[in-house]
Amino acid sequence: MTGPDGARAYDAPAPVGLQSGRADAAGTARILDRGYRSYDGPRLGPTGAVRALAVQTMQRALGLHRSAGSKVLPLLSLGLAYIPAIVFVGISVFASQRDGRIRTFLPSYGEYYGFVSAAIIVFVAFVAPEVLCTDRRHGMLGLYLASPLTRTTYLLGKALGVLAVLALVTLGPVLLFLIANILNGTGPEGVGGVLTTLGRAVLAGLAVAVVQTALSLAIASVTTRRAVAAAAVILVIMSTSVFDGVLVRQAGASNLVFLTDLLQLPLELVRRIYGEQGHVRPWARTIDTSTIAAAYLAWTIAFGGFVVARYRRLQVTK
Repeated sequence: MTGPDGARAYDAPAPVGLQSGRADAAGTARILDRGYRSYDGPRLGPTGAVRALAVQTMQRALGLHRSAGSKVLPLLSLGLAYIPAIVFVGISVFASQRDGRIRTFLPSYGEYYGFVSAAIIVFVAFVAPEVLCTDRRHGMLGLYLASPLTRTTYLLGKALGVLAVLALVTLGPVLLFLIANILNGTGPEGVGGVLTTLGRAVLAGLAVAVVQTALSLAIASVTTRRAVAAAAVILVIMSTSVFDGVLVRQAGASNLVFLTDLLQLPLELVRRIYGEQGHVRPWARTIDTSTIAAAYLAWTIAFGGFVVARYRRLQVTK
C-alpha cells in the first residue's frame, strides 16, 4: 500500500495505549517507510576525525566518562606533578612576605623537572598502553580504519592525545610556578622577560613530552597487554638511566653514553633551553648542546618511525 505522500504504508493493529502516530477511522495504525535518508550535517573530513580521536584519547587516558577506578592512577600522577609546584608556590609567597633568603631553597625552572620525574614516568607508562593496546586487544582498530582515518592519521590522533595529556604533567606545573613568581614579584622582570621565560617553559615542556610520547607509543605498539607495555616503558627508561651512571662511573666509558639515557637526556636539554649552568649528570657538561639536541631528535624520530612501520604491517579486519 502506498500512502498519500508516496511512502509505503503497512496496516497493523493499533497497540493498546498508543497516543501518537497516524491512524485511520477504524483505529488501525499505519507505519510509513520513508526509505534511506542521507546525512545532511557538517562533513569535517579526516581533520575532524583526527581531532575527535585526539579528544577521545585524552578522555580515556584521564578516565573521563569511565568508572571511578579508571580515574585513580591519572589523578595520582597529576598529584605527584602538581604538589611540588603548590609547595614551592607557598614557599615563594612566604619568602616574599617574611625572609627573602628562603628563596634560595626554591628550584629553578629547569631543576623543577627533577621533582616531577616520577610523575612523568608513571604517566608515560600508563597513557600510551591504555589508548593503543586496548584498541588492538578488543578489535577496535578495524572500526577506526573503517572511518576517514588511515593508519597514519589514526596514529597522529593518538599521539596528539597522549602528548596533550603528558603536557599536563610536563608543562602545567611549571606554568603554575611561573605565574606564582610573577604575582609575588619574584619572577622574570618586564614583559620581555616574562615572554621569554614563557616561551622557554612551553618549549621545555614539549621537549620532555614529545620524546616520552614517542617512546611509549613504540613500546605499546609491540604488545596488546597494557600491563606488559607499562612495565616495559618503566624498565626501558630506568635501565638506560642506571646503565648510564654505571658505565661512566664504574667502567670508565665515554661521556657520550649519556646520550642513551632516556630519562636524563630530555631533562638536560631542558636545562640548556633555560640557559642554566647546572647539569643533571656531571659528565653531561662535556657534551655540547647541538649534540644533545641531535641525540634527542634521533631518538624521537626512531621511535616514531618504529610505530609507523609497525602499524603498516598489522593485519586489520574491517
